[in-house]
Amino acid sequence: MLPSNTTDPIYTDAEKAREYLEAIRWPDGPVCPHCGVVNSATLMKGKAHRPGLYQCKECAKQFSVTVGTLYERSHIPLNKWLLATRLLCSSKKGISAHQLYRDLGFGSYRTAWFMAHRIREGMRVGELAPPMGGEGKTVEVDETVIGRLEGQPKKFRSGYQAYRNTVLTLVERGGVARSFHVESTTVGQLIPIVKANIAHETAVMTDSASWYRQMNRDGSFASHDSVDHSKDEYARYEGEKVISTNTVEGYYSIFKRGMKGVYQHCSEKHLHRYLAEFDFRYSHRVALGIDDATRAVKALEGISGKRLTYRRIDQA
Repeated sequence: MLPSNTTDPIYTDAEKAREYLEAIRWPDGPVCPHCGVVNSATLMKGKAHRPGLYQCKECAKQFSVTVGTLYERSHIPLNKWLLATRLLCSSKKGISAHQLYRDLGFGSYRTAWFMAHRIREGMRVGELAPPMGGEGKTVEVDETVIGRLEGQPKKFRSGYQAYRNTVLTLVERGGVARSFHVESTTVGQLIPIVKANIAHETAVMTDSASWYRQMNRDGSFASHDSVDHSKDEYARYEGEKVISTNTVEGYYSIFKRGMKGVYQHCSEKHLHRYLAEFDFRYSHRVALGIDDATRAVKALEGISGKRLTYRRIDQA
């Protein structure tokens, strides 16, 4: 686990950080990212070789622990990567790039901003995640709006959704969260995402919005219940069954406090990475037995097989 003490050597010494990352990524010995052979590499110890450089005995190619990860070709010392990951994972509502810029002593704000986005990319689950829920489980579905769409006026009628970014979130009670940046709140936009991400045996709960009314007419789920917020109904009890969307509303309370209070501004093209960050922390929370240190290790495990260049993120 990542130490909680921010003065630990892995946060101040790049060599200690490299050794720690090797232990996390290579528990059975060095793995060649070129041919995939495990524990068949020689550590290069020449004066001209940088620390942590290996040469594969099978394909003869050289590599280090950062090759094939989000850290590849980064000029930022590994100890600062580990510290930034630890800070972002342990801050419930996030930590701004300006704060990282000050705390880590970077030469520019842009470096901290890019670093934070690469860490968020490591938190992103991807499109191959298994369906949520299952037999005997409940998934709550809701949507909200945040920020404003690109190209829209800065001043518009309060709450007017047509000018704002729409977010759809699925939260499994006692489980994980999964959020999506969608174009609008229409049946065609929302329902396919809901059906693709929730198992058929699941009990689904929503509010009384019109786009959810016919969601289960084809029997896609075990059941579909809703609460009517327009009538001040926020929870209904049918025996032991609690019908509400309070869990997903709780997720949004954390998400909006972080986006408005910490990040303050998020452009439309980067919203999906911020969603990945809040989903990750919620899905690896203390209530599920995952502490800050374990959560940070989970984030480090997600750096493999991903690349994110500054040019790509700036043009995303």
